[in-house]
Amino acid sequence: MSNIQNPILPGFHPDPSIVRVGDDYYIATSTFEWFPGVRIHHSKDLKHWRFISSPLTRTSQLDMKGNMNSGGIWAPCLSYHDATFYLIYTDVKQWHGAYKDAHNYLVTAENIEGPWSEPIYLNSSGFDPSLFHDEDGRKWFVNMIWDYRKGNHPFAGIVLQEYSEAEQKLVGPVKNIYKGTDIQLTEGPHLYKKDGYYYLLVAEGGTEYEHAATLARSKTIDGPYETDPNYPLITSNKKPELALQKAGHGSLVETQNGEWYFAHLCGRPLKETYCTLGRETAIQKVEWTEDGWLRIEDGGNSPLQEVTAPDLPEHPFEPEPEKDNFDGETLHHQWNTLRIPADSSWCSLTERPGHLRLRGMESLSSVHSQSLVARRQQSFHCEFETKVDYDPEYYQHMAGLVIYYDTEDHVYLHVTRDEQAGKSIQLIQTKQGEYEERLEKPISIQEEGPVYFKGVIHEASLALFYKQAEDGEWTPVGPELDPTHMSDDSAENVRFTGTFIGMATQDLSGMKKAADFDYFIYKEL
Repeated sequence: MSNIQNPILPGFHPDPSIVRVGDDYYIATSTFEWFPGVRIHHSKDLKHWRFISSPLTRTSQLDMKGNMNSGGIWAPCLSYHDATFYLIYTDVKQWHGAYKDAHNYLVTAENIEGPWSEPIYLNSSGFDPSLFHDEDGRKWFVNMIWDYRKGNHPFAGIVLQEYSEAEQKLVGPVKNIYKGTDIQLTEGPHLYKKDGYYYLLVAEGGTEYEHAATLARSKTIDGPYETDPNYPLITSNKKPELALQKAGHGSLVETQNGEWYFAHLCGRPLKETYCTLGRETAIQKVEWTEDGWLRIEDGGNSPLQEVTAPDLPEHPFEPEPEKDNFDGETLHHQWNTLRIPADSSWCSLTERPGHLRLRGMESLSSVHSQSLVARRQQSFHCEFETKVDYDPEYYQHMAGLVIYYDTEDHVYLHVTRDEQAGKSIQLIQTKQGEYEERLEKPISIQEEGPVYFKGVIHEASLALFYKQAEDGEWTPVGPELDPTHMSDDSAENVRFTGTFIGMATQDLSGMKKAADFDYFIYKEL
């Protein structure tokens, strides 16, 4: 089989948790404030991947209304034992300032595609939890612990506690088993057992350009843990020449042939340091040394863009279709909503067959109820298009094409109504919370009929267009825009998602006026 090209999951797919079940491999990744929660991809060869399920589909499992930007699902852990899949996840309600309101839960399923159980609450002492199934049948829960007190380091180490499956709760003492290294910011713990050692894999250095992953080991599960003398296992820190930056947080898997691989987080910056696609998932082949430590296959600790593939048959999947005609009764798995599920109160594929009907709700700045359906941008070069049928009555009615990072940073090409221009097109760019109309005046359009919108992104350039007839010419709208403000790296505070592209509508009068979208095309160039 030819080599693996990184990243294996392009676009916003951070914090990979990888597991093998027989001949099948699964990776679970973080979704933050986007619904449904957690994305799981499937592979047979570690090279080709396809989406297979999102376990958290109900508000009884994940209620994110009101969660702040980059809250929600942080760093899930997927494991398998005794014919059952276990998914551990954190729902972060608030994370700025001294405190972190981070609640940790467990759901289970017999089939990776579900249905997944109702959640079992575990604790709220910190984030990045994971579950380890020991050979003696006991289960152990680890998470980083947060210390809000002034003068103490907030990343206070990795704590261990036993999980009782019979009682469905954590039991026994809580022990701090590892404080990390001088890289600091120790988080993302995963436990493994090999050759009489418990191995603890952690992320360190924060999730930006100083990120890293470190391995430690102990003869007993509760320590003491000794750190690999040649730590870290991986980092891109101070290596600006590398294509894969931010390398760190990840997990390990052994193939059925005894080869080992490390799935990890990475980012690919555009000009300066802007990762508009968000944090992605890459994979490295790793090898055990004679003295029982792991090394990346070339012996160094830098992430490789091209990786030796495992000794497995190549197993590609059919590519995803570029066009969604909205002909089904449920949304395609590429689509996501913000904080809330796509229920019939505001989102329908059946009220007008062949169309996605969205009923307007709150503004693009809302952390509660937005009528927004979007998908990840997964290439630096892409084109996207939609057709919207909408009859706005006031300036408070808007519907159209959105390029969205979060409530603070987005671009919105939409139909609205203006007192002078009538039914018209407006272009809004919001940067770090500052609203700006990018047209000198709205563009008047005909009262009857749909509007077609198109966007083209080439790295740090976003061009937008419209037309009013299927066979019409595309007309540019406004200036070409710089989309790099829609990245983890452009805000004053660190944040964790990536750019999404999709459809939205607002009715700021509160009457839930509907907009109908006939299709959506997303094409990588």
